[in-house]
Order: sequence, then structure tokens, then C-alpha cells
Amino acid sequence: MDSNASLALAPLVPSDGLPRIGRLQVYTAPQRTFFAEVMALAIRSAGHGQSVLIVQFLKGGIGQGARHPMKLVQHLDWIRCPIPRCIDTPDVQEEEAQAINQLWQSTQDLVLSGRYPLVVLDELILAVHLGLLGLIDVVSFLHQRPPMIDVIITGTTLPAEILALADQVTELRHPG
Repeated sequence: MDSNASLALAPLVPSDGLPRIGRLQVYTAPQRTFFAEVMALAIRSAGHGQSVLIVQFLKGGIGQGARHPMKLVQHLDWIRCPIPRCIDTPDVQEEEAQAINQLWQSTQDLVLSGRYPLVVLDELILAVHLGLLGLIDVVSFLHQRPPMIDVIITGTTLPAEILALADQVTELRHPG
């Protein structure tokens, strides 16, 4: 088992009785990609009984939103933005920008509730880079999250402010 998986599968209160400290992990690549490792980690964690939340900020098309999460397995909630398409350009309609912002607000509420020990925020960095979410808001939220929650962020163009907070940064490189 790799060391990344052991972080996500650790119980909230380890056998030594000390509270667990959640980690901030960042997965980045020079271009948009599907982070299979992150999804595998989330599914494996859910399979071990840990509640997992996956939020995809720039992917839509299946009528989800925070009120209608997809349940893939018993412990995994998967939420996509309630927009009719996947955002792949900086050209975003006002309704799409509002939907992404509402999803961000709902995500913060869900994370702060402490219900999910593992949270995946897919393409959060790209949403910031496109100006759809504020970097200061994201950094503030990461500071305020419950201390026992692991957060995995994916995306391109890693801001220095998030890099400074990260416990682990994984850069996926593709051969040219």
C-alpha cells in the first residue's frame, strides 16, 4: 500500500487516542486531465467505510448540484455543478458562474459540517485561475476547515498561496 493511501484510510481517532490531523494534498498537471489516482483513492477510502465527498466544479451535464449528489457506493457522495456542460474555456455564462459559486458555498458548508473525513475538490485550482472563485476565499476556507479532514485539490496552474499550505504536492507529467 502506498503512503498516500494510508493517509486517507486512517481512522479519525487513531489507536493512540490522539486526534488525527488532516492533510491538504494537491494534484496538479500542466494541462487538464483526469486524476485516476485521486478517484481510486476516494473509492478505496469509501470501500473501507470512510465517508468521502467528491466535488467537480467545472464538470456538468448530468443534472446534479449539491441537492442531488450521486451515490456511487455507500460512503461516497459525488457532486457536479448543475450546469449543462463541462467548462473548458474561459468563456463562462453568468448563470454558470453563479452555479459554480453556489456549489462552492454548499461545499464549504458540507466540509465544515465534519461529515466527510476525505474531500476531493476537483478542478478547484482551475476554477480560481479562471476567476470563477476567489483565491483569498479558497485559502481562508482551507485554513478554517476542521483539522481532522483530508482535502485533495486537483487542477492546473498551482498558486503559490495554495502551494504554501499543501502537505503534499503531486505533479503529473505527461511525455511531450
